[in-house]
Amino acid sequence: MKQINSLEHHFLVAMPSLDDSWFEKTVIYLAEDNEHGSMGLVINQPHKLVVSDLLEHFDLSVANSNDINNQIVLTGGPIDGERGFILHQDRHEWKSSMHLPDNISMTVSEDFLKALSDNEVDGDFLVCLGFAGWEPGQLAQEIQENCWLTIPFNQSLMFETPIEQRWQVALGTLGVSPEFLSREAGNA
Repeated sequence: MKQINSLEHHFLVAMPSLDDSWFEKTVIYLAEDNEHGSMGLVINQPHKLVVSDLLEHFDLSVANSNDINNQIVLTGGPIDGERGFILHQDRHEWKSSMHLPDNISMTVSEDFLKALSDNEVDGDFLVCLGFAGWEPGQLAQEIQENCWLTIPFNQSLMFETPIEQRWQVALGTLGVSPEFLSREAGNA
C-alpha cells in the first residue's frame, strides 16, 4: 500500500555526496516506497550485456531484423545482480507484473522475454539486472542527509533520453546544473 508521503513512481537523482560510491551519478526509478522499505531500478548504468545476450541465455531464438537485439541491458542496482526486472509500457498480462501509474509496469517473468524474442512487445521497455533497496526509514534518512534529490516520474527521461544523459537531464528538470552541486548539506 502506498503511504501518504511515498516517493513511489518518482526518480531519485544522486547528489555529489554519493560520488565514489556504487550510486555515483545514478538515476533510480522507485517502484516501491512504503512501510516495508523502498525498491528501485537504476535507469542509467549500462550492463555489459545487450538484450540479445539475455535472450540467448534463456535459449530463446532472436528475431533477425529486430531492433531490440542491441538494446543495452542496465545494471538495476547492487542487490541480486542475476535477477531481471523489466520496466515497460505494455499493459499485457504477463505471469508476474506489477502495474504502476502512467501505464508503466514492472515484470519479472520470462514470458515477457519470450514475447520480445517473437517481436510481440508493444511500447518502450528497459531491462535491468539487479535492484536497489532500502530498509524502512533508510531512504528518508539518506534524502535528509542530502544524498538524493527527487523528481516526479517523467516518461521521456525513462524511455527517450539517452542513457548517458539521464543524470544531467534529471538535474535539469529541477533547474540544477551539475557543476553547481555541493557535497555538503546546508540549512538556511
